[in-house]
Amino acid sequence: MLAALAGPVRTPAPPLPTAAAGAADPLGDDAQLALYACYELHYRGFAGVADDWEWQPDLLRLRQALEERFLAALRAAVPGGADAAGALDALLAEPPGATGVSHRLHRHGTWEQAREFLAHRSLYQLKEADPQAWLIPRLTGQAKASLVAVEFDEYGAGRGERVHARLFADAMSAAGLDPAYGRYLDHAPAATLATVNLMSLLGLRRSLRGAMAGHFAALEITSSPGAQRLAAAFGRLGAAAACVRFFTEHIGADAVHEQLMRRDVVGGLLDREPGQAAAVVFGVQATTYLEDRWAARVLADWDAGRTSLRRPLEAPGRPEGAGGPPTGPG
Repeated sequence: MLAALAGPVRTPAPPLPTAAAGAADPLGDDAQLALYACYELHYRGFAGVADDWEWQPDLLRLRQALEERFLAALRAAVPGGADAAGALDALLAEPPGATGVSHRLHRHGTWEQAREFLAHRSLYQLKEADPQAWLIPRLTGQAKASLVAVEFDEYGAGRGERVHARLFADAMSAAGLDPAYGRYLDHAPAATLATVNLMSLLGLRRSLRGAMAGHFAALEITSSPGAQRLAAAFGRLGAAAACVRFFTEHIGADAVHEQLMRRDVVGGLLDREPGQAAAVVFGVQATTYLEDRWAARVLADWDAGRTSLRRPLEAPGRPEGAGGPPTGPG
């Protein structure tokens, strides 16, 4: 498929592995990379790939086949239900002894692991809130107005230097990473790509508007506590101010966004369309499932003393703001 994208757009397209998509592991490397490439055509595209591939019908058929397998795997993996309020409430309290990636970095993560975290997250954070923007035209009234208010903050409240994607790029630069958009795509395992592909899948399908609302609410509810831990982690490691600033920006902002998403966006959607409750629950549960799956993959690699990426990053050096060694327990 990737080879076909490098060529001219024509219909019918050069042979695409549409039939093979039905047998591919929907959460495996091949399927997730193919999906990511298809979705990226709706964002900034790829150098050397014609823009008209975005709506090439044969490629859309391949994407649909991959999406259906991905959706089926997610629906089989989560319990479902229609209690949207309960699904969101469950995200408010962390279980005792929680051991996620932000907890690990906060307690005793190394500088190498902190940089890997940034590389993983760059696949989404460098286009932060773009997938969720597709939900705007699918809402009305207060739900639309409140979602736009959240997105306004994500895009820097009118200030280009405060756009969250820009702040993340600044953090990457300060950590000695390349902030170029898509730079670490080849480093990202399927578990990382799946968390981003879910956003694109939900955003691009109007039929999944309730799931997208649930997904975005889940992100905002869980963001602030994680951002607090990560700000402390990067501070402990002696990182430059730009690394810490990205996370401190999210501590207060996402605490406000949580309320807007729960009360006005999800609540407003369900007031108008109560039949979307099950979709909201699916969006919450699928987001949690893929994030937990990603965290388990990353922590297992770190526990084994190996990189959590498909290939190691360049030598990390020292944090820009460090006064002491960048690695070791804290």
